Amino acid sequence: MPVSAAVTAIGLVVMWSSGFIGAELGTREAAADTLLMWRFLAAAAVLGGAWALLRRRRLRPRAVAEQAVIGALSQGGYLGGIVWSVGLGVPSGTAALIAALQPLAAGALAGRLLGETVSPRQWAGLAIGLGGVALVVQGDLSAGPTAPAWAYGLPFAAMAALLAASFLERRVRAPLDPVDAIPLHCLVSAVLFTGVAVAGGHAAPPAGGGFWTAVAWTVLLSTVGGYGFYWLSLRRNGVTRTSALIYLTPPTTLVWAYAMFGDAPGWTALAGMAVCVIGVTAATARRRPDRSARLAEDPVRDRAVSRVPAE
Repeated sequence: MPVSAAVTAIGLVVMWSSGFIGAELGTREAAADTLLMWRFLAAAAVLGGAWALLRRRRLRPRAVAEQAVIGALSQGGYLGGIVWSVGLGVPSGTAALIAALQPLAAGALAGRLLGETVSPRQWAGLAIGLGGVALVVQGDLSAGPTAPAWAYGLPFAAMAALLAASFLERRVRAPLDPVDAIPLHCLVSAVLFTGVAVAGGHAAPPAGGGFWTAVAWTVLLSTVGGYGFYWLSLRRNGVTRTSALIYLTPPTTLVWAYAMFGDAPGWTALAGMAVCVIGVTAATARRRPDRSARLAEDPVRDRAVSRVPAE
């Protein structure tokens, strides 16, 4: 994997995992919709202001409309589904496991919808990664149900929303750069979550400084870092490889939670981390053309150049 691709992958895993830590910090101080409302109001103000000062340029109305839909799905739909399912009593590990089904769905659909080739090795890596995620969240899955049955559909809806946003972004003919798209995504999400928080009577922020620390955390790390690396990885690595990297976020979150909150992972979780690494390595590694393919591409030996299809 080239250095730039490796940096993108590491940044995606770390920053995407930061969202779960920020949610823990914020929901200790306020309701989930309060956190989401102020997170995206702050993100829209900061990123929108920076864009207006440093980047301001004319955007095509069609591009704005496309990114509004993508933002509503990738931030509003995904985060709303995950956070509110946990708030209703769905164990966080169960929600994470359901959301981690995204790579399998992406792998199944990438070939048909985007023309991306999904090799047997990638399928095997995705399946191994799912097994690793199952090990990581086994403790949560063993807990008795504490949420209404319909609440377990919310993580599935969240996973589907992010997957739909990923496919839509890949099919856009002239996609915007992340520095143009993310402020639009945040603005759309701010409108959505403000409406929900106001309707629920949760718009007023708490007075404690811990809440604003959580807001700053989620804006800088989770929104700017997480979604910035997500869209960058999506364009460089494709849907299948980017989705496979999401497998690494549950174990990464466990390590982070141990460092910040003292939540020590057990042996099962550690084993799951190792399995996740193996699966993601298999799913994301780029296969080198074999010697016969390289010889076939040699114009001196053979003028009829043949290429091995990329994965």
